[in-house]
Amino acid sequence: MATRDITTFGARTTAAEVLDGIDLTGRTALVTGAASGIGVETARALAGAGASVTMAVRDVAAGQRVAEDIATTTGRPAPAVVELHLDRPASIESVAAAWTGSLDVLVNNAGIMDAPETYTAAGWESQFATNHLGHFALALGLHDALAASGAARIVAVSSSGHGSSPVVFDDLFFRRRAYDPGLAYAQSKTANVLFAVGVGRHWGADGITANACMPGGIWTGLQKHWDPDVLTATKIAAADLVKTPEQGAATSVLLATAPELASVTGRYFEDCHESEVVDAVRDGLYGVVPWALDLVDADRLWDVSLALVDAEARARRETVIAARR
Repeated sequence: MATRDITTFGARTTAAEVLDGIDLTGRTALVTGAASGIGVETARALAGAGASVTMAVRDVAAGQRVAEDIATTTGRPAPAVVELHLDRPASIESVAAAWTGSLDVLVNNAGIMDAPETYTAAGWESQFATNHLGHFALALGLHDALAASGAARIVAVSSSGHGSSPVVFDDLFFRRRAYDPGLAYAQSKTANVLFAVGVGRHWGADGITANACMPGGIWTGLQKHWDPDVLTATKIAAADLVKTPEQGAATSVLLATAPELASVTGRYFEDCHESEVVDAVRDGLYGVVPWALDLVDADRLWDVSLALVDAEARARRETVIAARR
């Protein structure tokens, strides 16, 4: 199905404009990283259209302040706020276990970018752990709630940065090559797209679809690890291409709600349209490279991710059992 021209929306469309005239009353949504950046505006737009929104955040106090602001600006009930640390599997399990009822929309929005070399307790490189494995584990834990919806959608917020690296299966965690924060970010963003491809292949029969998106160039806290001089120079050079957070949230909201995309899965979007497949990302922003949509890599990533998540869970259970003896 060709989806590139299904809407009249574009780069300057806001999330609220995408949802103009759409009633989400009775639908549930969970948005990760909803206390800052485009996560705030994604949660605001969904709540404003009537959805029952849960904000999954690291800083609960910040999340509650945002939830109160959303209630004030939309006239809707304040979203629920839950604590979630995507680099801590126990936190992910807790959120998934506490969920009740069906889940219509899961927006995997949270992420870190160009972070210094750090590793989780399981030995996973932090960007791959947070951006991909944490969201994979969350979706896995919420699978039954998503399936109960009958028409659930997952939105994987990726980046044009995926064009700098495929998933390096032989060295996911930089154990044999020098750590490069940009390449670590890039492979985690490729993994986001491959996850969306994998959902359709593994969960399509459960009525669950997933698509990935590039929000656009938005200045948020995501760039906190950038060199200040580089950040300043980039802001000047890219001034005409920069979006507001409200515009950056538009493609996520489109994928989460557009009736035209009800049966579409495993695609990559930008500026509210399906992206063109390109040999190399154009102007640092546009297009999706073939390795991010590769079916073989999508299946391999699914299997590898499942094995890693399962092994980590078993190790924690064994630790608890040993401590009780």
